[in-house]
Amino acid sequence: MPLQIHRLAGARPSPGAGRPTLLLAAALAGLCAVSSAWGQTPQLSAQTQQFVKYAQPLLAITHVRVIDGNGTPARENQTVLLRDGVIAAVGRHVKLPKEATVVDGSGHTLIPGLVGMHDHMFYPAPKVNPEAKEAIYPEQASSFPKLYLAGGVTSIRTTGSTEPYIDLELKKAIDAGKVPGPKMHTTGPYLEGKGSFTPQMHELADAADTTDTVNYWIGEGATSFKAYMHITRSELAAAIAAAHAKHIKVTGHLCAIGFTEAADIGIDDLEHGLPVDTEFSAGKQPDVCPDTKAAVAHLATMSVDDPRIQQLIRTLVSKHVAVTSTLPVFETFVPGRAPVDQRVLDAMLPETRVEYLKGRERIAGMHDSPWPKMFKLEQEFEHAFVQQGGTLLAGLDPTGYGGVIAGYGDQREVELLVEAGFTPVQAIRIATLNGARFMGEDKRIGSIETGKAADLVLIDGNPAKNIKDIENVVLVFKDGVGYDPARLVKAANGTVGLR
Repeated sequence: MPLQIHRLAGARPSPGAGRPTLLLAAALAGLCAVSSAWGQTPQLSAQTQQFVKYAQPLLAITHVRVIDGNGTPARENQTVLLRDGVIAAVGRHVKLPKEATVVDGSGHTLIPGLVGMHDHMFYPAPKVNPEAKEAIYPEQASSFPKLYLAGGVTSIRTTGSTEPYIDLELKKAIDAGKVPGPKMHTTGPYLEGKGSFTPQMHELADAADTTDTVNYWIGEGATSFKAYMHITRSELAAAIAAAHAKHIKVTGHLCAIGFTEAADIGIDDLEHGLPVDTEFSAGKQPDVCPDTKAAVAHLATMSVDDPRIQQLIRTLVSKHVAVTSTLPVFETFVPGRAPVDQRVLDAMLPETRVEYLKGRERIAGMHDSPWPKMFKLEQEFEHAFVQQGGTLLAGLDPTGYGGVIAGYGDQREVELLVEAGFTPVQAIRIATLNGARFMGEDKRIGSIETGKAADLVLIDGNPAKNIKDIENVVLVFKDGVGYDPARLVKAANGTVGLR
């Protein structure tokens, strides 16, 4: 449904959809004049301005359905007033200033900007010779920021970096308005032990090296850390101690250490869920990563009602350890399971698309795959974990063999949470406020409330009834600046896998 945009009587014309380009340029040029009132919103570069549809300091979205991110039912016929990058008012009877630009949101839904909690800026290159450590994950520093923002993701945690200096510099460029992209919470380089499968990861020597590594990257600007598969218990303990001393959290994609051990050591968050928890593997040795394929095959034979899994849930809940759901990447491992999304194919470099489709074909031929059962078990685990009081976060993890793309994968994650048994409103809360709260940002982002940053996603349709409508993004506001997702997508298409 097309949006209707107008100005109140006596106000200046809007540079919105269908208006002359000259008016948009004039409004954007005037952004500098109000920059002092915008708080942290910088003057936007010409590179960024080309993706902006609204930059006025006062804008109202009227007659819109609001899903506020708090888990409460959707509210109909609401007005949301944005002033200087902040949500100034929300309600049915909001008085509009005469100078406000008005967007008629009839037939549309407003949700908080998604908070992606496993949203890398890298993407897998084709594996030539994994035995020789030729698994490489190049940074997508041009395409991914645009695609995250276009998909409604206004904040991300990078959750492990293969090129941490690029992530840190990219964050600076986005914060300065030089390039479009989400707010970035930059995780340091992977804290990996001996046995890394990629040359992009430093292998920790011992606990002392771990402490030095954490402290160095805190100094460089990392705001979280991710322990990886071969880290040992002593190294993990050193990482947590060093990070917690600076009030910084540690998450983990583990293998050599089981989830219960990690919780006992003091980890804050665990990535992916059961598919990477090896504590149930027969003959598991301390500080040794077992055969991961065998571990998944064994897990796939278990039930969520298994007393061992139920005890794990109780342990994580009691120790306040969060779990980050990354269902989209696991879905690609299930033969015939992940839908072919033309948007995803269009985003890819042609050579990347060919490699991805080959991967799909290979997976489709695995008739004895444990992943159909494993995927279902993980969905059941995540639902049971939340029902028992656990904090579930949401991300996409754009790795695997390349079928998960920034932004689109975040939307798919919300859809898969609904498939797992959450209501659409609950799934949106997991993908917004939960992440904001975990990062200590919930006073500023994560829900549609007066006084919070105007990080919003305008959707054509009603995701409270049909969660797939979450893909119909019409506008994305970050700090009150309205970005056009179609322009962002057009600029990124055909480049994923290259830049």
